[in-house]
Amino acid sequence: MQGTPRLMLLVLAGACASSAASGAENDSPRFWGDTWRGWHFYEDPTPEPEPPRSVQPKPAGPPAAARDPRREPRPPELVELERLRKRVEDLRGIAVMRPTEANVRRYMELEAKVVAQASTFADVAQRVAWTTPELDPSLQGRPVNAKALEVFEAQQMGDRSRSIAELGRDHVLLFFFRGDCPYCHAFAPTLEAFQGRHGIRVEAVSLDGGALPGFASARRDNGAATALRVAQVPAVYLAQPFTGRIVPIGFGVLSESQLLERISAAAAPAFEAMVPSAVRQLGAP
Repeated sequence: MQGTPRLMLLVLAGACASSAASGAENDSPRFWGDTWRGWHFYEDPTPEPEPPRSVQPKPAGPPAAARDPRREPRPPELVELERLRKRVEDLRGIAVMRPTEANVRRYMELEAKVVAQASTFADVAQRVAWTTPELDPSLQGRPVNAKALEVFEAQQMGDRSRSIAELGRDHVLLFFFRGDCPYCHAFAPTLEAFQGRHGIRVEAVSLDGGALPGFASARRDNGAATALRVAQVPAVYLAQPFTGRIVPIGFGVLSESQLLERISAAAAPAFEAMVPSAVRQLGAP
């Protein structure tokens, strides 16, 4: 009777060992099957599979052009213009590379349509300009109509004459000439009349000691022509005696209107900034 409990314990222990060995073999067959590796090693456990992640579908948004507020849909006229331009270039290229009668005719027909469209645009633009004064180029600046141009030039001459008369209070015109220069003789009457009409004094300077009609009080050059590098006569300079500022007006025979325009421009404050090399001081090298 005493051996019976011991026998039962042995049977139960064997059954448990057999069950544990069987479970361990199912869980990790490499460990129990590879007994040659011994007991001193580490076996990574089998990772458990992760549950599948659910992917949320992204909501369909508006197209890129609609999302960007800076980009607006192009007008259909621009799209049509690009197509027309591309069509003209293609037909021209085809006609140049293969100038058959059919290819050249196709290109010329399309080009005629383009020219007609441009002509229509020009007609409409002209009618808009007629009814909108601020958009009419013929009313801006110098007129193109002959009668209007006559009025414009008369007004310009009057304004310039008054400004030159004001300028004549502290300015003079230096007139360099030679007694044997036919151009100086031709220009002298114009300059003499200019002096009397616009109220600015002309100081005549003779480079060779010769004389001119209308300028009997001309003085001989004392080196001013050399200082100003006068290389051609007749020559006219605008001078301000008390400051020594001298500005070239022109060389050769000039008309009265040219003198008015150039003297008015030379007296403007911006002239010296635009043409600094033209302004000299009397006596400067």
